[in-house]
Amino acid sequence: MALLERIQTDLVAAMRAKDEARLSAIRMIKTALKKHEIDSMKPLDEATELQLLNTLVKQRREAADMFRKGGRPELADREDAELVLIESYMPGAPSDDEVDAAISAALAETGVTSAKQMGLVMKAAQAKLAGKRVDGKALSEKVRAKLV
Repeated sequence: MALLERIQTDLVAAMRAKDEARLSAIRMIKTALKKHEIDSMKPLDEATELQLLNTLVKQRREAADMFRKGGRPELADREDAELVLIESYMPGAPSDDEVDAAISAALAETGVTSAKQMGLVMKAAQAKLAGKRVDGKALSEKVRAKLV
């Protein structure tokens, strides 16, 4: 089932259950996907959907951090709940072993030994982990640790 169809089904279920928090979050996800589809004037592909969901996840994390720093834990909890819902639509995250294997393969493939060429390793590692939910910041830290 395509992502938008799955979201529509969940939207109807949330309406029937009168679950306002879930309904609001699902509407937000659907709106972001439809807006991009309309703006680009072509149907969404899987990679674009994943990219948009990653953007939404990053926004939720940043907002939750800001709310916690501002002394608004109830709003931070709401952002965290939305984050969990968004992540449920995303593919699974790779294990640490898979990430380490991808980084090792990328290092061997590119032959990079200095941190100055870290971008090449990052691209190769992300290509090896395509189709999985990869946190770029965590991947970057692991690559940097192996290059130092």
